Formats: sequence, C-alpha cells, structure tokens
Amino acid sequence: MKYLAGRLGALLAVVALIGLLPRLTRTDPALTILHARYADRPPTPAVLDAIRAETGLDGGPLHVLGAWASGLPRGDLGESWVSGQPVGPDVTSALGVSLTLMAASLAVAVLLALALTAGTLRRGAHRRLVTTRAGVGAAVLAALPEFLLAAVLATVLAVQLGWFPALGWGAANQFVLPALAMGVPAGALLGRLLDDALPAVFAEPWARAATAHGMPARRIAAHALHRALPALLPQTGLVVVGLTGGAVAVEALYAIPGLGGTALAAALAQDLPVLQACVLLLLLLGVAAGLAARLGSRALLGPARTDGALPPLVAPKLPTRRTVAAGAVVLGALLIAVVLTGLLRDPLYADAAARLAPPSAAHPLGTDSLGRDVLARLGHGAARTVLTALAVGAVTLLLGLLAGAARAGALTETANALPAVLAGLVVAGIAGPGAWGAAVAVALVAWAPLAAHTSALLAQERAAPHVTVALALGAGPWHRLRRHILPGVLPPVVRHAVLRVPAIALALASLGFLGLGTPAPAPEWGRMLSENLPYAERAPWAVLGPAAALAALGALAVLTSAAVRGRAHR
Repeated sequence: MKYLAGRLGALLAVVALIGLLPRLTRTDPALTILHARYADRPPTPAVLDAIRAETGLDGGPLHVLGAWASGLPRGDLGESWVSGQPVGPDVTSALGVSLTLMAASLAVAVLLALALTAGTLRRGAHRRLVTTRAGVGAAVLAALPEFLLAAVLATVLAVQLGWFPALGWGAANQFVLPALAMGVPAGALLGRLLDDALPAVFAEPWARAATAHGMPARRIAAHALHRALPALLPQTGLVVVGLTGGAVAVEALYAIPGLGGTALAAALAQDLPVLQACVLLLLLLGVAAGLAARLGSRALLGPARTDGALPPLVAPKLPTRRTVAAGAVVLGALLIAVVLTGLLRDPLYADAAARLAPPSAAHPLGTDSLGRDVLARLGHGAARTVLTALAVGAVTLLLGLLAGAARAGALTETANALPAVLAGLVVAGIAGPGAWGAAVAVALVAWAPLAAHTSALLAQERAAPHVTVALALGAGPWHRLRRHILPGVLPPVVRHAVLRVPAIALALASLGFLGLGTPAPAPEWGRMLSENLPYAERAPWAVLGPAAALAALGALAVLTSAAVRGRAHR
C-alpha cells in the first residue's frame, strides 16, 4: 500500500504540473484553440473570451485541471483542444501500438543481451574467466542513436534490398525494422551491465563448489544469471517504459502512430488534454513496470534478502589485457587529432558550390547539406558535445546515487516515464530555449536508471552477512555505509554512468534539433546527425562523421573505465 501511495502521489504531481503548463510557459490556451479550430477568426479579446467560456478556461488552470481529473473515474480523458474530439480513443489506440512495438523491441534487447554475455557465461561456467573484457562492442551499439540506426535499416533493408516495408504499421513484417532500431541499443546497455556483474558472481564460493561437484556448465550459467538478475531487473523495468514513451524519432521515421509521437505532437501544439492523457498512461505504465521489477527482484533473492545471508557481489581481481589500455590511448589520440585538425577550420563557412561534396584533400570528411566542412564542425562541436555531456553525466550520477540511497522509487519511476523531449519543452517554456535549458532538462530525467541501479545494489549489500556482523560489533550507520556498503555499490554504478555519457550527448543534441537546445548554426554532433540524416543515402559521409564520433566516445568511455579498473586491481 505504501508503495502504491508514493507512486500515486508522484503521478498526481506530474499531471498537475502538466495542467499548469500554460501558466508556467506564459502562453494563452485560448490562442492555441483559436489557431487550431478557427484560423479565419481574428484574435480579438471578444473571440478569445468566447473560446474560454466555451471550453471552461475562464475558470482558471486549477478549475480546468479539476474538471479534467473528475472525468478520469469514468474513463473520460477530456477533449482535444486542437480537434475538439474525445482524447480517449486516439490515446488508447496509440498506447496499444506502442506496447506492441515495446514488446517486440524488448525481445530483441533480451536476445542481444544474452548474446553479448554468452562468452562470459561460457567461460565463467568452465572456470576460465581469467581476464576482463572491455565490452567495446556493446558500448558502440549502446551509443548508436536510435534514429540513425532506424534510418540505416530503412535505407539498406527496406529501400535498397526491399526485404521489409519502409513505412506503416500493422503487418508482422512491419515490426522488424523499428524493433531492431530500438532493441539493439537497449539490449547493448543491458548486456553490458550484465556482463559487468557476472565476473563477481562466478567468483563466489558456490560457483567453485558447483564446478568441483561436477555440475553441468549450463546449470552453473543458469544459476549465475539467477544471481545477477535481481540488480538488473529495475533497469529492465525502466527500459520497458523508455521503449514505450521514448520512441519518438523511430515512430516518426517509420510513420508509426505510437504514444511517444502523440505526446510530442500534443506538447508542440500545446494540446494539454492529449498531453496529460499521454503522460498519465506513461506514468501508470511506469508504476506497473516498477512494481513488476520490484516483485521479480524479491522473488529471485528469496529469503536471503531479509535473513542477512546474501553475500556481496565483489568483482574479482582479474588482470586487464594490455590491448585495452593501448586501445584507449590510440582511440583517444585519434579523437584528439580529429578535433585539433577541425579546430583549424571554419565551421560556419558555407560553400554553395560544394554542397554534399565527397571527402577530398580540401574537405577530408566531405561537406554537409549546406556546403560546410564536416571535419571543422566535428572539431568545433567536440567541446560543446563532450564537455556538456560529461557535466550532465556527473550531475546525473550524483542525483542517482542520492535518490537510490534515499529509496526514492516513486520519483525514480516517474522521472523515467517522462521523455527528455517533454522535459525540454517544459524547461524551455519556463526559462527559454538554450544550451543550459537542454542540459537541465536531460539532467531532470537521466538520473533515474542510475538511481534504480543504486537502489537494487544497496538492497543486496545490506543483506550481506558482513554488514550484519558489522552491525553486531557496534559499527555505526556511517561506518557501515562507507566501509561495507559503498565499496560494492559505487564501482558498478560509476561504470553504468560512464556507459550513458554518449546517450546523454545524443539527448542534448535531439533537444537542439527541436529548437530547445543550442541554437543553429552552432556545431553539435547530434545536430549534425539530424541535419544531414535526410541526405544519408546520397552523402553518407555527412552522417558517418558524427555517428562515428559518438560511437568512438562510447568505446573510449568503456576502454578507459576498464583500464582504470584493471590498474586498481593490481
């Protein structure tokens, strides 16, 4: 009951915030309705007053919010300000589409996560896990922008090869491409987190005893998954919600009438009844997914969760391959060389005669759709993209640790259910568009996965026998936290935060593309992707440059993390 009460309170607070959006953004809903329904009427005070009286807006935002909430028990989600039609049928239809797409994408994500961890499971079950793996492949896949992957799949598999339809929704073959575009980055992230936890699982005494007893390797691997999954189930719950409400770009590219696209269109049009309904459904889905993950984690842990019999997951001191550190140095040097070379060029000079020019001596990485040098824009956009993403990543790590330690599950699930685009619209409406507003918007929602990861790891560490012994010996709360709990929580959460830096950079760039972040023509890697994506088939170099830079950023983050981890274990 306490669990549901907290989630319900957070849900009501967010819905109320959406209801107050016109006042916060200093816009007049009557103007929105006038432009949508009566474009031929002049916006005179008499006309606006008549619209307010007709729609009930003359009672103020609290009256409108109360009237909308009073219809919820009857299943009435209100009427659209734009179309004047009931909201319920369109929003529930969009939810059904998004849930179907989410299920297909989640299946792809789970299969990919298992494929990425199959090698670790096999080696660990046979006691051959002698070196750490950097997980570079998973990091690159996790750093791939969903809309870029969707565009590549549509161009190659749909347009050029004709294997799948490029647009539409309903037939079974229309599920494949959008499910791959959304499932691959999510599966790479889950696989990387699982692969990071498995070495500690195989280092536990039960694994050595099982091998000595002659237990089949498949059973040992299955037990290892059972042991590692409780800390990852909350992430899976967050992925479920993210795949449902955060698929805006993929839905737009494949013309899929889903909930994410519906929410974005309503937010841009200031159609608050539709936006409130979309957010309400996303939050309810977040509550359901969070509850399912919570119950699943408790079921997997069993009585050990409350009996103080759950040993902590301590990563073994495995040597890091020298190629990992060397790879980090080479990749870092290559990125620095590209950036420094680009800084010597003008990123704003547009040569109309050289639009979409291929790579040449004058333009080593080609030019974009306006004739601007891609190398120059990569170099000048590096500081804005990377440094901002690192700063936001550090803030989200701190917020995630604090929220996870405070067990703010309701707030975590609520923040995860809100797409960054929606947060960006709210922040931009209040403070105006700009780079700082985009950074704040991303930070407001990006901490949720780290908080869920922290909370799950803390629950396991508190159930460890050594914590019980420390408590019996009179250790205080701060000593137990600093010496017995945080050492098992901080390293995996920090590595998780590092893995999310490229995704943060992309979220910032997507807000910039919508006019909510850094304004044009400032160079930014994500903006470069969005601006040149329509020309990907004709001039792939204009897209490959920033895409390769984001993927290299993800690989460099994981290689550096693995190298530092290996040095710490020596």
